[in-house]
Amino acid sequence: MLSAVERTMEQYILGLDDPEIFQLYQRLPSGKRLRAKLIIKIAGNGMKVIKTAAIVEMIHAASLLHDDVIDDADMRRRKPSLNALYGNKPAIMFGDILYSKAFFELADIDRRVARVISGAVVQLSQGELSDVALSQKFNTDQQKYMRMIYQKTASLIEASAEAAALLADKDPKPYRVYGRNLGLAFQMIDDLLDITSDALTLGKPALHDFAEGKCTLPYIYLYEALDGSDQVKLRSLHATQLTGSQQQWIMQMMHRHHIIPKCFAQARSLIDESISLMNDAGEGALSKIAREMIEREY
Repeated sequence: MLSAVERTMEQYILGLDDPEIFQLYQRLPSGKRLRAKLIIKIAGNGMKVIKTAAIVEMIHAASLLHDDVIDDADMRRRKPSLNALYGNKPAIMFGDILYSKAFFELADIDRRVARVISGAVVQLSQGELSDVALSQKFNTDQQKYMRMIYQKTASLIEASAEAAALLADKDPKPYRVYGRNLGLAFQMIDDLLDITSDALTLGKPALHDFAEGKCTLPYIYLYEALDGSDQVKLRSLHATQLTGSQQQWIMQMMHRHHIIPKCFAQARSLIDESISLMNDAGEGALSKIAREMIEREY
């Protein structure tokens, strides 16, 4: 059914009757289509379901285009980003087009679904703004970090699961919690992989987030575990181009204070709750998606 989602997205873009826009669309990397998979697994393969999945994936793609411009990222999923290929202005405007087209099509789906998804996009935009603000200084507030990743990442996954439940006439509450937990854990694992994976696997340098000014959960926990002089050292390395020895020091401190297992256990706890909810609802396929997400390498 993912092929039907891909065809629907392409039809939406072709409907704009603009070869330049279609060329930009063809350069977009498809990614895992996690949100589309969730919608289809929960609600089946009806036309409204396929359209909703396509709309959500267009919204997600738009957010990534804007995110790459904000972060000055030249790679996306191990391929050149659109802003690297065409410049920031075309990337931003193409993101706006994807958002606008998605909302245009969303109006014909279902009023309840439209409210859930559009509400998530508001949250997503707030999360982007919060991410920029938090990157301006060394953040040690775990609550601010969790709120930001909920808004920026988890809100749209939460909305995907809830919208699908509404389309399928299922109780939306357990699916909403499932999606929220999955989204939070997804971002937490992403933040861990930035530290533990090699550059070839990631498609970007290791410890890239910290060098770019992002103070993710592992760094917050590490800061709390360090003594005064080492805290000062960690702060001094924030948002700088790290040398090999500096990277090695950070990794040694992470290992010494068991930071990676601590963060993974927190993500694992969220996934375990999601699996339990879906097992109770007889949704074995959704439990499988959750397990695969926590075990991924990129």
